Amino acid sequence: GDYTCAFTYSAQGGTNEKWQMNIGVSEDNQLFSCSVWRPQGKSYLFFTQFKAEVKGAKIEYAMAYSQAAVGEQSDVPLKQEEFETTETTVSHREGKFRFQLSKLMIVAKTPRDEL
Repeated sequence: GDYTCAFTYSAQGGTNEKWQMNIGVSEDNQLFSCSVWRPQGKSYLFFTQFKAEVKGAKIEYAMAYSQAAVGEQSDVPLKQEEFETTETTVSHREGKFRFQLSKLMIVAKTPRDEL
């Protein structure tokens, strides 16, 4: 549709890691979601930077995780100081980010057509 989500990053290490990206729009077209994660849980990549950017919507909620839920284990969120969120981007915070990322979730609100 009218919404895009781009994920860019720099990382070292890790071999044959499979990642997934999901994009969805709510039935009423009010919310747009974008998720990037490693289904196996923890990533062994050493991330030096990351950025997710949405176009066509404004970010309402975003969370980054050092470990994604798998089996009995829960998602482990990054500390709030490790990443920053603007109206359209979620990115690492230079000097604070601890190089671990396994999941990123964004929920954005789409612009409403006023009648």
